[in-house]
Amino acid sequence: MKRDIYDEDHEAFRGSVREFLERSVIPHVEEHAEAKAIPRDFWIEAGKQGFLGLEIPEEHGGAGAGDYRFNAVIAEELSKVNAALGSCWGIHADITAPYLVELGTEEQKQRWLPGVASGEILLAIGMTEPSGGSDLAALKTTAVRDGDDWVINGSKTFITNGYSADLVITAVRTSPEKKARGITLFAIPATAEGFSRGRKLDKVGQPESDTAELFFENVRLSDDHIVGELDMGFIHMMQKLPQERLGCAISNLAHAKQIFDETVAYTKERTAFGAPVGTFQHNKFLMADIDTQLDVSQAFIDRCVEMHDKGELTPVDAAKAKLWTSEIQNRILDHCVQLHGGYGFMNEYRVARAWRDARVSRIWAGSNEIMKELIGRDLGL
Repeated sequence: MKRDIYDEDHEAFRGSVREFLERSVIPHVEEHAEAKAIPRDFWIEAGKQGFLGLEIPEEHGGAGAGDYRFNAVIAEELSKVNAALGSCWGIHADITAPYLVELGTEEQKQRWLPGVASGEILLAIGMTEPSGGSDLAALKTTAVRDGDDWVINGSKTFITNGYSADLVITAVRTSPEKKARGITLFAIPATAEGFSRGRKLDKVGQPESDTAELFFENVRLSDDHIVGELDMGFIHMMQKLPQERLGCAISNLAHAKQIFDETVAYTKERTAFGAPVGTFQHNKFLMADIDTQLDVSQAFIDRCVEMHDKGELTPVDAAKAKLWTSEIQNRILDHCVQLHGGYGFMNEYRVARAWRDARVSRIWAGSNEIMKELIGRDLGL
């Protein structure tokens, strides 16, 4: 079914993204996986192309697109290359940058946003803790007032871009007695004394993403590192999570669709018992089901993009988008591995890596169990 949410400007932008990927990224994806990181060269070149500042106003060095559909286009194209690329870009440009744009002071914007747009300042967001998982209200990292400063102690884990980030928007507890109402966001520079990183985490999939543990030992920061309002961090995060979950949904679907298209091509070429395996009735019917699921899902996600662009996407609908697309992505990629037979279990085949890469999408941005809880509460249950 023809999609109608994008106009000529969006498709021209898509062409620019594809050209950039074919020239500067795709030839190096194996190097990224071996290094367990996307190099700074990628970020600097992406910044020159204007791909990092879509959310950032022109006066602060960005593109000031003012149209979320451009974010959706780049998320789709990056995720077709691999899941990690879309994830790392998303954390920097689609998820974390808006905190500074919408909540930062003018001084903070001038200090950090030009570098964010150029790729010279790489962003990460520090929410998840070793003992907390999806329970953001239970975080234990603290900031205690000491004179004119705050002293931060604690740790974060599973932080995408964590090993190379220059600035981490970090959720810390400033008023323990207020529980969820006592959390504040701090912009913590990697150069701050007492900030350190653990090892690059050895993940099942997405090796290109430099995921790391972060540690804060008596990190001393002044009030001008607070992002948003004091003790309002939990509310700020809840307001931003719909965009994060929608971005995940867009990437999930684009990633699954790309690997499915490659699998369809493979089943036309691979033969068994004297015929292409795609012509066997079971396989043909299976792929017909998958193709239908992708089209129906795309219609819902496109509608979510439209609603978000109007500022009308609800947290519940964003949860549905994240829940559904992560579930069907994993189902579809499992089928794609099966359709490749033994080759589908070989690391040299993209389908095997995509299958591993996709598994985390049911966990991050709030586990799917949390998504069901949110949806269930909306039903009055």
